[in-house]
Formats: sequence, structure tokens, C-alpha cells
Amino acid sequence: MKVLIIGGGQVGTYVGKKLRDSNNEVKIIEKRSKGVTLLKNIFPTNDIIEGDGTDPKILERAEINDSDVVAFVTGADETNVVGATIAKFEFGIPKVVARVNSPKNEWLFNDEMGVDIKVSQADILSSIIIDQINLDDMVTLAHLNQGNNAIVEVMIRENAKADKCFIKDLEIPLDTVMIAITRNKETIIPKGDTQLLSGDRLLLYTGEQGEKDLLKLLR
Repeated sequence: MKVLIIGGGQVGTYVGKKLRDSNNEVKIIEKRSKGVTLLKNIFPTNDIIEGDGTDPKILERAEINDSDVVAFVTGADETNVVGATIAKFEFGIPKVVARVNSPKNEWLFNDEMGVDIKVSQADILSSIIIDQINLDDMVTLAHLNQGNNAIVEVMIRENAKADKCFIKDLEIPLDTVMIAITRNKETIIPKGDTQLLSGDRLLLYTGEQGEKDLLKLLR
């Protein structure tokens, strides 16, 4: 997948590295000369474009038309909103992601402004805290599809229904996919004949109902 990131600060650099580690093609636009210099220590020079990410000419230089996803992750909400609008309506990018820095500006990040997915740091932090308080063993890592689905991490408690159960025999909710298992700092790819044990932490993709059903199995 080809991803264009606008904003080469700490967030943009981190996201870019993660995407490259997952074998995606990444280009980054950064307007600060100092930021560009730092990026060149991490990414190939050809994948870094110096300039304003809301300037259509700069976006064309970064080959935005070839991008599958464009992510605006600068520290300025106005830049992210304006850039998202240009990417969606001038270049017709299928998936536009935008970072929300200030909660008071979150209402601006919507379909009408060209934002397909908004990522609010305040929302993520509050969701994790609330989920920890309310559900104890379940942490919501990311909300998807306007919050209807989520990636969650759940720990299997001792004597839970899933304890010592094989995945093939587990009544996993229909709207749920098991992604990975962490056991004693080791990552296990889940298969039908994998046996779950108390203390395992499961990474799952699930819906709202799935979260409730999972807790009945795993707590």
C-alpha cells in the first residue's frame, strides 16, 4: 500500500516507521528544514519532500495521485483539515486520515471536510482510561468505522470459560476476529489448535456486541 504522510514530527516519523516495517511504501512531506534533516537520518531521501502539505504543487511532487492513503498528522488542526479537504476533493484520494490535536476542533473533522478517519489523541487516552475503569481486563486500542468496531486487548482470567480451551472449540462472537496472543512476552499467531491459558492477552477486532460477549468468555 502507498501512504503519503503530511507532517514529519514525532507522530509522523513514528507512523512512517511502523508502516515501512509492515512493507508499505511511505512518503513524508515536512515543511521545516530542521525536520527534513532529521527525517533523512531515518527515511530514504527520495521519500522525503520539503514543503507545505496543503500546497497542491507539493502534493503532486509527492505523487499524491498514486497514494492509497493520505494522512495529515501535523500539530496544527487547521493544516490537517484544509489538507484533508484538498486531498479528498481535489485529488480524489480514497482514504484520508487526519489527526485532531485540540478536542474543541474535533467537530470540523468530518466527511464534508474530506476526513474519512479522524484520530483524536484526547479521545484515545480517555477511551483507554474509561475502558480500564469499566471493564478492568479490556483495553480499547482503536475505534474504527465511526466507533462501531474496535481493536481491543483482553486478558484471560483464571477459571474463565476460555481458560485451557482450544480456539476451535471456543464460541467466539461472529463479529470478532482474533489477531494475536501474547504469552510471557511471546507473540503467538492464533490457530484452531492453539490452546488458550489464563494470563494470555488477546488482540482482537470486534464489534460492540462482541466486546460484551468476549468478557463473558474471558473473565
